[in-house]
Amino acid sequence: MANPVFIAGAALGRFGKRSDSLEQMMIEAAQAALNQAELEAVDAVYLGVMDPGEFTGDSNLAAVLTDQLGLPGTPASRVETASSTGAAVLESAFYAVASGYVQNALVVAGEKMTHLPTTETTRILARVIDRVERSYGATMPALAAMIARRYAFEGELDEQTLSRALGAVAIKNHAGGALNPYAQFQKAIDIDKYLASRMVADPLRIYDCAPISDGAAAMVLSSRPALLNLVGVGHATDTLAVGRRGSFTSFNSTKQAAQKAYKMAGLGPADIDLAEVHDAFTIFEIIGSEDLGFFAAGEGWKAALEGETGRDGRLPINASGGLKARGHPVGASGLAQVVELAWQMNGQVEASRQLPKVDVGLAQSIGGLANNNLVTILTRTDRKRTWQVPEELEYQPTLAPSRPLLQVQSLKPGRGTLLTWTELYSPPPGFEVPLNLGYVQLADDSVILAHGRMEPPFRLDGTVTVDVEGEHFVFKHRDTAGELIKQIGNLARQVVGWWSAVEDVSTGAVRDRKAAKLKAARKKRRVQAADGDGEPQPDARD
Repeated sequence: MANPVFIAGAALGRFGKRSDSLEQMMIEAAQAALNQAELEAVDAVYLGVMDPGEFTGDSNLAAVLTDQLGLPGTPASRVETASSTGAAVLESAFYAVASGYVQNALVVAGEKMTHLPTTETTRILARVIDRVERSYGATMPALAAMIARRYAFEGELDEQTLSRALGAVAIKNHAGGALNPYAQFQKAIDIDKYLASRMVADPLRIYDCAPISDGAAAMVLSSRPALLNLVGVGHATDTLAVGRRGSFTSFNSTKQAAQKAYKMAGLGPADIDLAEVHDAFTIFEIIGSEDLGFFAAGEGWKAALEGETGRDGRLPINASGGLKARGHPVGASGLAQVVELAWQMNGQVEASRQLPKVDVGLAQSIGGLANNNLVTILTRTDRKRTWQVPEELEYQPTLAPSRPLLQVQSLKPGRGTLLTWTELYSPPPGFEVPLNLGYVQLADDSVILAHGRMEPPFRLDGTVTVDVEGEHFVFKHRDTAGELIKQIGNLARQVVGWWSAVEDVSTGAVRDRKAAKLKAARKKRRVQAADGDGEPQPDARD
């Protein structure tokens, strides 16, 4: 039986463009969490940073942290799961305390990114993408944009409705950021400003994308009873290549992580009072709200448009501003989400943004392109529990089976079905601008990423011609004239082949008839000779 795990301290530094080093930001947050927990020492330190080697050139940061905090001798280790690192490092500490071997654990997560050029940061972040898909110029915004387009297609949303739904998420989260003194963006936006913003990867605009940020968060987990109890943690992975997934519009890893967290907590979607949902892209919040069981599949966009996820809605989502407005230092975001929940549940936030009732909070964090996701659930220990029928606690999501690994060598040009596409306006160096990308389903049901070689917009679920240019697949308009000529050529070859066969049969039959007649004539002559001269003489040709 696992020991209960409580939150003894939770701290967050300001997110945004900061002059402080990564080390300084993490120490600031860690010291604040330790002070809140009234501890000078802990049994273990857990550090979450996604890619300090690339971003800042730092290494062995776990030892750096214990040294600077005056915790020599304390075991310290680092955890990394791409952009869900902050949630994953909390998970590691949770299981350590739950095991009983660790009584108090310090969790720290951070990232420093803004000092690098945007192109360099984008390149580093893109390394979490499948190598083959990355070789086509795919970036995180490009993949998210193709997911958004497919979501609109399956939900029969026109371009205007999709923009309004995505805009509603951005506007709501910027409104939350405007109230949050720790947020990178503290100004509200309206629909006009959203629609006027530049396109990043069609249909996603700049206001659909979380910013590049610096920041750190920290938390102390303890076996000592406290007001907040960490009651549920779920973690699941998915295929690295997006094209191998059975669905573009739902994330199996979120569903599986949520199922584990709900089961551990003994709770269900209806019990959640406040959620922090990973919104690196606005479409991810909409899909996440469905995958977590808050809304039915294909209904999340309506909830966003109708204000159900706003501060005064049925289920507030990202009241803090989310990754979109609070900021997204990739290693820290997953932990910052849980800190924000703890602050709301403890009543520690400013009066202007304090929600009236938060007894149960949930955080969902996405790693990579939704292939290393976590769900974390907190409760107040003094909350009133109501008896429920067990069925109401059940959460049984439907998972989309993944496709088998692609055997690139066996793929052949031909016809395919275009599943989704985007036009990327800031592709990686070396690719044409803008870069058209699309996922195409081939005749054998495999799905490939390909470059578009026709003028957008492209019709989804339409037939395209797949060809090879250099080392990449490309998709083009279906060449109906060429296909007709090819079909006529095939038909002509079939007719010629049939006629040749008929001629061969006919020629053979004639030859056989001639041979039979000749043989009969020879036999007749021999009979006649026998009647006139005695014994017949054999023909030398018999």
